[in-house]
Amino acid sequence: MTAPPTDPLAGQDVPPLRRDLRTRHLVMISLGGVIGSGLFISSGYTIYQAGPLGAVLAYGVGAVVAWLLMTCLGELAVQMPESGGFHVYAHRTLGPATGFTTAWLYWLCWVAAIGSELTASGLLMQRWFPGVPVWVWCAVFAAVLLAVNLSPVRVYGDAESLLAGVKVTAVVVFIVVGALAIVGVRADGRPAPLLSGFHTADGYFPAGLGGVLVATLAVFYAFSGTELIAIAAGETDDPAPVVPKAVRTTMVRLVVFFVGAIVVMAALVPYDRLGSADESVETSPFVTVFTASGIPHADDVIAVVIITALLSAGSSGLYACSRLLRSLALTGDLPVAFARTGRSRVPLLAVVVSLGAGLVSLVSSVVAPGTVYVVLVSVAGFAVVAVWAVIALAQVAQRRRLVALGTDVRDLPYRVRWYPAAPVLVVLACAVAVVASLADSGQRLATVIGVVFTALCYLAHALLSRRRRAGASPAPRTEVSR
Repeated sequence: MTAPPTDPLAGQDVPPLRRDLRTRHLVMISLGGVIGSGLFISSGYTIYQAGPLGAVLAYGVGAVVAWLLMTCLGELAVQMPESGGFHVYAHRTLGPATGFTTAWLYWLCWVAAIGSELTASGLLMQRWFPGVPVWVWCAVFAAVLLAVNLSPVRVYGDAESLLAGVKVTAVVVFIVVGALAIVGVRADGRPAPLLSGFHTADGYFPAGLGGVLVATLAVFYAFSGTELIAIAAGETDDPAPVVPKAVRTTMVRLVVFFVGAIVVMAALVPYDRLGSADESVETSPFVTVFTASGIPHADDVIAVVIITALLSAGSSGLYACSRLLRSLALTGDLPVAFARTGRSRVPLLAVVVSLGAGLVSLVSSVVAPGTVYVVLVSVAGFAVVAVWAVIALAQVAQRRRLVALGTDVRDLPYRVRWYPAAPVLVVLACAVAVVASLADSGQRLATVIGVVFTALCYLAHALLSRRRRAGASPAPRTEVSR
């Protein structure tokens, strides 16, 4: 469905991006944003919080919510396949102010992530090159991300597929090796544990339902990144068949990878060993399982996989940031220079500025960890919940708009089958996450900062709109073919 003539994105003078991405690219871009160091290192602590069985339930609930979200996203992406994704959806269905705020929330979310991923990659490289300063590796990896994101989008998609493929392979091998170890095929000669690891000394739910709830909130963040499909949908040639297939493929893989990996960890790694505050490669459940199965140099193998995972996530994040800035330029909220493309038809300025902001985030984590970096991380955490809620609300608004226009929703190329239950459940899950975070002393400040930043974004948009009405801002633009 194309935008009506009165759409605020309508205008002229900006050439379109190339539409060279395929289904496999969308899937790998999304997987690249989701599967990071959290699964390889921090997931063990989630099991410790909720208990083995509780963690599996938490990931199951998180997967259901993410799946419902992706159905909402798929319906919107097929109707409005534009680079900028949910910024465009929110702009057109919930209003320009909400679109503006959503874009900046998500942009800052990935800016903070880029900085932390570059830092983590540099620190990991010191296990092999202790004499090389961390900042050197950060600079090298930043240059790699820049080169990949300034390449034509097909090259970017292929590179992301390669990077994401490494960690996907590692997870698949982990699940297979773990399944064999569960039935007794392991190098250390221990008897088959089967599923005995799910029962702890304190029962099946040692942390109670409260522990399961806390873990469920963490799982929501673990699944963040799936929404990158919406941003990439604008650079596919035929979104009607491509986007739905990418949504289904991505969610099936994520459920299998995450739930499968958690089941293996819960069954094989002693519950009391997963609560270590020392989250490092050596304490990774992946290393523990691989070592027990006789895989040599398991810690080095996982370190390589984690670096690849970090670079893959950083590349996906930089891609998302650049397309969001370009989308903001198309609505007139940024100078048109952010929408301009070079020979490779990539928004050059948007990529460079986004990477620069990621490096500022990196520096702030060192020189201002208690102020600037706290704000960035807080906004990033809140952004995930906010963006998910906006996507669900935008789907409801768009569906109502179609019905009001007399459209038979059964004729849509892709639609939410469990409407309105799907978007309602997503919004409720996001609301519960926010309320629970306010009740948690460790997360309360981050949520408050996120809410304040959101309010400031709405205020900033109101001021920009006032200037625009006074004639101080240029008219919004859109893509034109060249």
